Amino acid sequence: MTPTLLEPLRTADRATADRFFADAPAEALVAAVTASDDDLLLELIGREEVRAAAVPGILRRLEEYADADRLAEVSGTVRFDLRRGSRLLESHAIRLDRGAVDLVADRDAAEAADVVLTTSLLRFVRLVSGERNAALEYLGGGLDVEGDALLALAVGGIFRVPGHAEAAVDPTALDPDEVARAVGEASTDHLRRVMAGGFRPVVLEEVFRRLPSFVDERRAANLDLVVGFRLGGGPGEPDRYVVTLRDGAAAVTDEDEGRRDATIVCDAHDFLRLATGHLGAVAGVMRGRLGVKGDKAKALQFASVIRFPTG
Repeated sequence: MTPTLLEPLRTADRATADRFFADAPAEALVAAVTASDDDLLLELIGREEVRAAAVPGILRRLEEYADADRLAEVSGTVRFDLRRGSRLLESHAIRLDRGAVDLVADRDAAEAADVVLTTSLLRFVRLVSGERNAALEYLGGGLDVEGDALLALAVGGIFRVPGHAEAAVDPTALDPDEVARAVGEASTDHLRRVMAGGFRPVVLEEVFRRLPSFVDERRAANLDLVVGFRLGGGPGEPDRYVVTLRDGAAAVTDEDEGRRDATIVCDAHDFLRLATGHLGAVAGVMRGRLGVKGDKAKALQFASVIRFPTG
């Protein structure tokens, strides 16, 4: 059964659909979408009259759900390329400038967008209704980002889903098990692209920020280890982190001086697999995806007391 609010879209012409998306109470619309299964949503957005009105109607109202102070600090053009399967259905762009959000009508301006977000039309609907998280979709390969990664991240932090107080995208609030599940769904090629692009520093900083919470305090109680990480596969020099494990607790720095018991060397996408339970330390070494410089026994000792989330 169609949720009551969405029922008029079954027979709406384009003008009626335009009015619907302009006037429908946002929180009620989000609730109705959430209550609808994929088949129903595909049926509704499969109607040209509805699809042509839905995405512009949603984008025109984004400013209603923005943090005004954050919005005033961001400028740039964001394009949404929406697909069904391998076919591009439609593209829409918004310009953020001096606290305003405007649809971009100029095709050339849209083509020159600072960042392009590509996903399926159905997934876009689920994203704007808050049922899916853009950061998790990106990690898992359901959302592609090309261009200015920092702008894309800033946009996610500006807007909230109607009925929710938190920002649509906040990397610091992601559940580690959900991150692990998303990484497990991603192809190696996709993770390699993620960890070679603009989101690389955000992902690495979050992993190492959380790493101390993954230490098994009981098993690590009598250890005194210093392990370095040298992570390649990026656009520049490898990223370096140092983890000191002492008295059952870990501390992380990005200093590259002083004592090392061992240094783990790998590409960042393989480290992301390691940090989400999808690549074991021993298996990684045997497959040639992880290298160890220094004392290999101490590196394995370190790995044995870290309980990364697995999803």
